[in-house]
Formats: sequence, C-alpha cells, structure tokens
Amino acid sequence: MLTHIQITAAKPAAKAYNLRDGLGLYLTITPAGGKLWRMNYRYLDKQKTLHLGAYPMLGLADARGKREAARKQIAEGIDPAMERKRMRIAAKFAAANTFKAVAEEWLIKCERDGLAKVTIEKIEWLLCKAYPVIGSLPIAHITPHEALAVLRKVEATGAYESARRMRSVLSRVFRYGVATVRCDRDVAADLRGAIATPKPKHFAAITNPKEVGKLLNAIDGYSGHLVTRVAMRLSPHVLLRPGELRQAEWAHIDFEDAVWSIPAERMKMRRPHRVPLSRQVIAMLKELHEHTHWWKYLFPCLGKPRKAMSENAVNQGLRKLGYTTDQMTAHGFRAMGATLLNESGLWHADAIERQLAHVDTNQVRRIYARGEYWDERVRMMQHWSDQLDLLRRGDKPLLLEFKGG
Repeated sequence: MLTHIQITAAKPAAKAYNLRDGLGLYLTITPAGGKLWRMNYRYLDKQKTLHLGAYPMLGLADARGKREAARKQIAEGIDPAMERKRMRIAAKFAAANTFKAVAEEWLIKCERDGLAKVTIEKIEWLLCKAYPVIGSLPIAHITPHEALAVLRKVEATGAYESARRMRSVLSRVFRYGVATVRCDRDVAADLRGAIATPKPKHFAAITNPKEVGKLLNAIDGYSGHLVTRVAMRLSPHVLLRPGELRQAEWAHIDFEDAVWSIPAERMKMRRPHRVPLSRQVIAMLKELHEHTHWWKYLFPCLGKPRKAMSENAVNQGLRKLGYTTDQMTAHGFRAMGATLLNESGLWHADAIERQLAHVDTNQVRRIYARGEYWDERVRMMQHWSDQLDLLRRGDKPLLLEFKGG
C-alpha cells in the first residue's frame, strides 16, 4: 500500500510509471510531473480503467474512498466508468437547462400560443426580477427554498400582488420544465400561502348619475391631444378594458354593420368579442377616422404613430381634468356602465356580462349559457349611449325612470 511519503517523493521519469496501492488502485506519474489516480477493474469479462482524479486535489484517502465506491458499483452490476460518463452528460444537460433558459423557451411558446404582447411584457418584467436569484441555476436542482427567496425579494418591497403573480409565473415555468423533461416537479406549487395575500384592489369609478354627467362634460372640454380626448369620450360608451381600447385597429371596425369585432388575441379572456356601435360611437369614430385612418391603430402613440397609444394616456387625461386615482380610472368606465345598466333593471344580467366580455366562472352554467344576447346587446348599447347624452345635458336619464320596471 502507498504512503504519503512515497507519493510526494515520486519524481517524473522519461516514461510514465505507476505506483500501486492495491485492489486495482494506482498512481500514474507522468513525464511532465503529473500524478493521476487510476483504477483497473473487470466488467463483463472486459478489462477497463477508471480515471479518478489528480493528486494532490484528490488525496490518498479520498482516492481509496472512490475505489471502494467503484467496487461497490461493480458488485451491484454497474459499470463505474459508464456511470461517471452518464453523470457528466447529466451535469452538462442540467447546466444547459438553467431556469432562465427554460423560461425564455417557455416565453417563445407563449408567443406562439397567441398570448397578448402586453401580457408577455408583464411576464418578462417579473422573470427579470427572478433571474438574479435563480436564473443561472439548473431548473432541475432548484429547491422550494430558493424559489421562495425570489418571492420574498418582491414581497419585501410591499408589492404583494406582484409577489402573487411571480409565484404563478414561476409555477408555469416549472410545469413547462416538467412537460419538457427538464425537471421533475413544480417546486413553486409548494409555496402557495407562503407570502402575504394582497388586498383586493378595485378600480375607482364614478357611478352617481349626476357626477357621471359632470365627468362627461369635463371630457368634452379636454384641451389635450385629440386622440386622447376621443379615447376618453369613447370609453364610457363601449365598455372595453383600457388595453382593448387603446390597441383597437381600423381593420376591426365595420362602419356598415356598426360592429367592432375584436380578435381573441386582443382580449384578456382570449375569446373574440363584438361591440355593437351606437350612432354616437359611429359619429366619434368617423371624426377620429379623419385624423388617424392612415395608421394601423385608431389611437396611435403621439410621436410614434406606428405604435398604439400609451396604456396610461386615458388615466393621464383624467388627471389633467382634476380627477384623482381615488375618484376615476380608465378601467372605471366599465364599472360605471355595469352599475348603471344593472340598476336600470331593463336588461338581462347575462347580456350585460357578455358585453363586458366576462366569462362565467361556473363551467356548467357557461355550457348552458351559450347565447350571446346579441340583439339585446345592440338595443342596450344604443340605449346606453342615449342615457350618457341625457346625463351630459343634465336631464333625467330614462334608465332611472324605469328602474326596476
């Protein structure tokens, strides 16, 4: 058996030579002065050599430990050299499949699946916060504790809703990793309930008829950019989400049939949606058409007309009119319409929900409620525009006269 003195005293020669330790283990001294641990063994009646490592990084005791581990594998019918090769391949595979690499591949899939650009951008924004913590780690080796560190970092800023969304995004990346055989499980699923629950946030909205009239008059007097003014004027009439409104394209407007057809990829719920156009809306769109019809979008971005209007344009317009975030928001026009239309008692609740492009969370009910209530929605949206005109003039709206009738 070898000793430390023999190993340190060994000098290089013109040819490589071996110092044997026993049970197949030996140290090869190379002409360049290298000292390499090797082990000879037989597997399936074939003589083989296992390369264990270099001295002094691998000491005598550790080399013997590796020899015993290899002998145990041979006894169990495992070829240690082949097993080591498999481990190297697995390590290279894991290194190439970091969380960031898998996440970026998943994002490409999301784009191919038709996820809205704004949604992709929000996901990318969240992932960029995760990359410094786990981006370089092999996705298969990430622990729940490491994923939690990502959430805690976001939570520490007080952004509880962002932390909640971060957990959801991480979970979707891990599930994609499982589906593509890059990891075994979704470790983010274990983190449900681990972070603070965000308080429900309701968009500020004006629903008092008298105050609605004041708001409409204020919008008519808006002195800012024409595109922003028309967007604000249209918002209460069409009841669309701000993102759906600002990304509207002229190709989606049918003046002849008075229908605004929005493709599924532009809608939050990924279902195509139609908006009946009242006479008032048609008039506003024709006014806007004279100014922006040569561009793709109804509401092109000021200074960058090939892009859609900023997502904050309508909200900024409301601020310029003196309305605070606690009084009115761009999203609040939907709540305004939903509240007053429901209070009128004139329309089927499902017709209002369809016009708001809400999807019933009850799957059974959704299966049986296939009707789109189109004819009723056409009448309702014209009636709604008429009521807004009455409110603007300060007249008593019909929807209140017939409340409950």
